[in-house]
Amino acid sequence: MRRNRLRRAVVLAAAALAVTTSVPLAAGAATDSRTPAYLNPRLPVAQRVSDLLSRMTLAEKIGQMTQAERGAIDADQSQITSLGLGSVLSGGGSTPAENVPEAWADMVDGYQKAALNTRLHIPILYGIDSVHGDGNMVGATIFPHNVALGATRDPQLVADVEHITATETRATGPQWVFAPCVCVTRDERWGRTYESFGEDPKLVQQMETALDGFQGNGSSDLAKPDHVLATAKHYAGDGDTTYGTSTSGTYTIDQGVTITDWQHFQQVDLAPYVTAVQKHDVGSIMPSFSSVQWTDRAGSTPVKMSANKELLTDVLKQKIGFDGFLISDWEAIHQLPGDYATQVRTAVNAGIDMFMEPNSAPQFEQALLAEVQAGRVSMARIDDAVSRILKSKFELGLFEHPYTDRTNIGTVGSAAHRSVARQAVAESQVLLKNSGNALPLKPSQKIYVAGVNANDIGNQAGGWTVSWQGQSGNVIPGTTILQGIQQVARNVTYSADASAPTKGSDVGVVVIGETPYAEGVGDVGNGHTLNISDADRANIDKVCGAIKTCVVLDVAGRTQIVTDELSKMDAFVMSWLPGSEGAGVADVLFGKKPFTGKLSVTWPRSESQEPINVGDPNYNPLFPYGYGLTTRR
Repeated sequence: MRRNRLRRAVVLAAAALAVTTSVPLAAGAATDSRTPAYLNPRLPVAQRVSDLLSRMTLAEKIGQMTQAERGAIDADQSQITSLGLGSVLSGGGSTPAENVPEAWADMVDGYQKAALNTRLHIPILYGIDSVHGDGNMVGATIFPHNVALGATRDPQLVADVEHITATETRATGPQWVFAPCVCVTRDERWGRTYESFGEDPKLVQQMETALDGFQGNGSSDLAKPDHVLATAKHYAGDGDTTYGTSTSGTYTIDQGVTITDWQHFQQVDLAPYVTAVQKHDVGSIMPSFSSVQWTDRAGSTPVKMSANKELLTDVLKQKIGFDGFLISDWEAIHQLPGDYATQVRTAVNAGIDMFMEPNSAPQFEQALLAEVQAGRVSMARIDDAVSRILKSKFELGLFEHPYTDRTNIGTVGSAAHRSVARQAVAESQVLLKNSGNALPLKPSQKIYVAGVNANDIGNQAGGWTVSWQGQSGNVIPGTTILQGIQQVARNVTYSADASAPTKGSDVGVVVIGETPYAEGVGDVGNGHTLNISDADRANIDKVCGAIKTCVVLDVAGRTQIVTDELSKMDAFVMSWLPGSEGAGVADVLFGKKPFTGKLSVTWPRSESQEPINVGDPNYNPLFPYGYGLTTRR
């Protein structure tokens, strides 16, 4: 691959410079007045990286390996300059005071100006979690979460979704997204289930067209205003951790231990990263909070991925051939054994290149500097890390165009973008039951709609929407499922708690599901369950008991236990977390578009059946992986 050949060239050049880089050139020490090679866009990236690396002090190199959260530097942006930061990020809910596109672009450009005030004028990378659209920004197009996109079985649509996400993100400042999650979810009790495309690694690999949507066709597209650097996460095994092994606060499964043998790990957990690197040339990868413990190695104990040199360097970088850079997750190295200096040393030597230290960037830089000076971290390791980071900055065109190209800012949340999101919603709907041809509905029918999730756009968007955990209520512009139904049907009655009279209704539509959560906060056992709520059960009982034809929609990030309620329904649809375009649900309910979605995960009969996955012995789910009825237009 072109990037792999480039990577090897950079490493060789860096090695040749290793003797001299410890004695950096002083500012202005060039022998003539010509433009430095690293600022010459006509030169190969490998040559530019080598030239810049040769000019950098150790402190400047360590700065490039450091990422701070905007909240920690916003009040004093000179820290970007004084620390020589390589990157700044927005965590979930970390936004400018006015959360609109222009304010985002202005904010990022302000930080960039501070970065360009450094001696060598190295621009920053700005990173953000655009996991289902540019979710932090109000007004962005919010797409269905990945578990729904997996149900579409439509790789081209997934590429289109992420191309739009890239366009809206880059137009408003950030050039780098912490997406997509290429995890393979193996236990629906996991609070990040909805971030996975599904439980089958083959499906996840098919949907890695997401990487092409983000990055375009190779590194040559990265500098364009409609592309961003992507991040495959979380390497590796985060969806395959064992329930009850997490030691992070009250989490039960997220950030836990993947207890596995090498063959299973390779076939299930590692496979998507081979595809991401060798087929899609992903630019960055984020190691997981989780640990791995081997069942086929005597005496194996859990090792956090941030400390796992075998998997980060020996397997990912050397064997698989990853030539991008590794970015640690939020304060992930703080979970490693030992004092802070030991944590820093362990993670750098394991192979992590850039460190997400949101609130401790100065301490990180001081610690790493001391470790290098003491000889516990080699200059070769530092040069390798920095060369990987710089390569991405050159390929993104940031040295030529460091400030935001706002050409596409007017497309944020546009009708054209929302139309693609609406298509994604329609294609993701999975019809699980349809007795007596209850669906499609007819616009002429008198329709009774019940359930809070029918008319709550925050609930239907889920986590990672405006804030980290997401929130209920009118948090983003868009269309609720109820509004989508009302756009088609002439006679609609809505009652959130099914307290309004049902008499005279031809069909009842009960919308059940979850409220927003993200990460381990949403783990089952951490205040959550797969069982539907008492309120949802009461709505099903009342509406389905009173109206001849009853349709139930489940708006949730994972399967829920409906075994005892299923017989009361004429039709049952998994609507997932559709995002901002609830009208896409109405499109299939009324037959404007056919039901074509297929389950991306196995649907259990009870919570105690988890984990249950296709191919398991004694496989007896309520609905199998890949199940989904179809209808005609």
